Amino acid sequence: MSTDTIPETIRYTADVVLFADRHVLLIERGWDPFKNRWALPGGHVDKGESSLDASARELFEETGITVPTADLRQVGAFDAVGRDPRGRYVTVAYTAILPALVEPTAGDDATAARWWPLADLPDLAFDHAEIVAEAVKR
Repeated sequence: MSTDTIPETIRYTADVVLFADRHVLLIERGWDPFKNRWALPGGHVDKGESSLDASARELFEETGITVPTADLRQVGAFDAVGRDPRGRYVTVAYTAILPALVEPTAGDDATAARWWPLADLPDLAFDHAEIVAEAVKR
């Protein structure tokens, strides 16, 4: 059997692009890949969990902010080869808009969480700049 026909292991994740007052909520990653870089809140989808439920859970775990799943809208699936240096990852990204900035509290694998002005974003980890740009269009 050719190695081209062996199924690739694909990991399933969910990310959240949370907006408020022309800002987006980002977390500073606590470990590699991209340790100390800013990224969207998100992470692995657990067994038996939907990406929608995972996005709300990860948002809360990493920032302390709760957004009901009914308020999250899907931005899309992002599956470019090489988007994650650990291997093949497919993420489903969701977005929501809060009426005002809410103070985040970093938790889980985030060493910091803060709101960044959309006009002055740092260099983001993974393909998260592309995900933010797609969410802005919606």
